[in-house]
Amino acid sequence: MILGHLKKNSKSKRRTTAKGSRNSSGQYPASLLKAGAKAPDFELFSTPDQKVSLRNFRGNPVILVFYPADWSPVCTDELSLYNQLLPDFKRYNGPEMLGISVDGIWSHLAFAKDRNLKFPLISDFEPKGEVARRYGVYQHSNGEAARALFVVDENGVIRWSYLSPVGVNPGADGILGALEQMYPDKGKLGEQN
Repeated sequence: MILGHLKKNSKSKRRTTAKGSRNSSGQYPASLLKAGAKAPDFELFSTPDQKVSLRNFRGNPVILVFYPADWSPVCTDELSLYNQLLPDFKRYNGPEMLGISVDGIWSHLAFAKDRNLKFPLISDFEPKGEVARRYGVYQHSNGEAARALFVVDENGVIRWSYLSPVGVNPGADGILGALEQMYPDKGKLGEQN
């Protein structure tokens, strides 16, 4: 299994498995939705006149990427990495990826075009952060979504969740590890869907 790393600070690291991230006491963050929870449905704008709903993807796995802001350096690096790795993710039963932040749809469209992103960025703008709140990742102190990842299965159940420090790109190991655990036969090298 591929494992991800979470930097607690610049001097220490701790490992996280496909079950989710833990804080320094070994417990999950109080508000982060955990593996086994039903993923809250939502309907958010992906363009000025089109909405995306989680229920539209039932029957397919979904990767939800909550991030603080378009154009920020860490968010740009994180989303660009996921864009490059889309073919690797797709090997595992073709999951859909959705980026979610509180930025407005016009910012999302400009950012996605500039970065040539091949997955939708959806706007949790109004009511601000409502979906992030339902997933337990809204930062009230600055009015942004935290940097968090969720892998949701075909039935709408969260199979893995991870809360990263805002300034740390969580990478893709945790996502790949969760997908590998869900679909162990799909990730074999050379296997095609």
